[in-house]
Parts: sequence; C-alpha cells; structure tokens
Amino acid sequence: MSEERKILSINPTEISTPELHGYLLGAVSPRPIALVSTISASGDVNLSPFSFFNCFSARPPILIFSPARRVKGNTIKHTLENVREVREAVVSIVSYDMAEQMSLSSTEYDKGVNEFIKSGLTPVPSLKIKPPRVEESPVSFECKVLDIKPLGEEGGAGNLVICEVVYIHVNKQILTQEGKIDPLKLDPVARLGGNWYSKLNKEALFEIEKPVRMKGIGFDQMPDHVKSSTILTGNNLGRLGNIEQLPDANEVGNYGDNFLKEIKLKHPPTSMEYKEALHRKAKDLIEQGKVEEAWMVLLSWK
Repeated sequence: MSEERKILSINPTEISTPELHGYLLGAVSPRPIALVSTISASGDVNLSPFSFFNCFSARPPILIFSPARRVKGNTIKHTLENVREVREAVVSIVSYDMAEQMSLSSTEYDKGVNEFIKSGLTPVPSLKIKPPRVEESPVSFECKVLDIKPLGEEGGAGNLVICEVVYIHVNKQILTQEGKIDPLKLDPVARLGGNWYSKLNKEALFEIEKPVRMKGIGFDQMPDHVKSSTILTGNNLGRLGNIEQLPDANEVGNYGDNFLKEIKLKHPPTSMEYKEALHRKAKDLIEQGKVEEAWMVLLSWK
C-alpha cells in the first residue's frame, strides 16, 4: 500500500464540529481530568469535569482548564459563568474509585442544581477560597482565577481558565515513604475519545531516565548498521542514544561474552546472519536495562 493511501488527510474547515471534536479527542489522549468546583455570585455551587486540562507552571503554580462552548446551541457552561462572577475554583484530581460519580457530575443539570448532591461526592470547605473541594479526591488544588481567555465564539470554542494554585490538599495515603506521590496509589483516571477512559496498572507504567544530567550521543553518532536496524525499535535506539559516550575499542575488544563466541561458530563474522544475531542480543540487553553491554555487542560488528 502506498504511503498516500495509508494516510487520511483532513482539512478541519471541511468537516463538522462533532467530527473534528472526535478526531481531536480520540487522538490527543489520554488526558488528565480536572473535577472543578466553583461558586456563583449568589452562592450556587457547581461541580463539573474537564479533560481540556493540565499543569503549565511550577513557580508560580499554574493550572489551566478549558470549558468549551456547547456545539448544540452555542451556549456556555455554568462553570464558566461562575468563574466570571467569582474568580476562584478548586481543581480536584479524579481517581478510579470516583470515576462513575465524576461522570455523573458532567450531566447537564439546570443552573442552580448542586452536582455534589447529584453525584454523591462530599464537599469540604476550602481554606483560602469560597468553592468547596471534593473530599474523595486524592489531590485538590485551591485556585485563584488569574485570567479567562476565550478562543472563539462558535460552538466548540474553548475558554482558557488560567488558575494560580494557592493551597494544595494531598491524601497522605497516596504518598510513598519519601513523601512523593505514588502513581499507583494515586490511581488517576484519564479521558480518551467517546465513552472511553483509562486507568493505571503496574504493567502500564514504565520509566525513562530524563536526559538532564548528561548529553546523550544522539542518533547522529550511531553507526549506520545500528540506525538502519530492522530489529531495533525506535525506543531501543532512543535508549542507545541516551548514553554519554560510546565504549572505546579496547573496551569492546576486551568484552568477553559466551554469546559472541557461540554465534561466531554458527555464522561468519561478516555475514548478515551474524549482524542480525548481534542486534537481537542487543535488543534483549536494552530491554533489561543493560545499555552499555548492548553497545559492546553492537560494536562487535565490523
């Protein structure tokens, strides 16, 4: 199949808003969920989830969520009305144990209906602001609204609510012994497209050491036979490229491994079979976290 036939190319101005919404939210996922509690000038409390949400700064601590204009009727949500009147909000993180209640709070109830009551979630007084926080949430952020930036006037247009965190509440049960948030204990729920959500499990987690303490060699410094490998994946190559320097010739020459001796007995050292065996061995070593050993094996190819 040609590359052109593999790709569906779409001009966003030529499809309907619901179709565009589906492609955006289906592809940009998983997205964290902000369960936002607000209060109107008359004292009505509102609770609603938003997956157009993330953290954008640490000092000052800034969170942004975006209540989009409804496609049907092009009206705005009660959350947006409230933060325009009272520029405060609590952003609560959603754990799996409260996912169904979070979803229930997204129902389009009439103005003035308290979603805390409808969802059965428990309001707890905040310390610095008027809107209550959600007791069941593992982490809640009390926020002052710094600015509201409308992104358009049509149905589907977002409104960036820029919030500065003024107080943080963390359930101690989700912390490690070192006092850091344990992702498995946090058990956050994320939003995908349509009716789909995701949750964490241990098998879904993996670590990548950040390349901040050293400068990796990068792809451009790798031998051609490594970069063009049909066995090593992009992830494998990325891990190889994060090493600070390649082993020198003496290190490679002194590297003793029974595996190398065995494959030399099976395949001539200049054959493609020999090279592929080296690459398969290197792949196994990379996936065990033995990147330096993987390089020793790869550099054994002449």
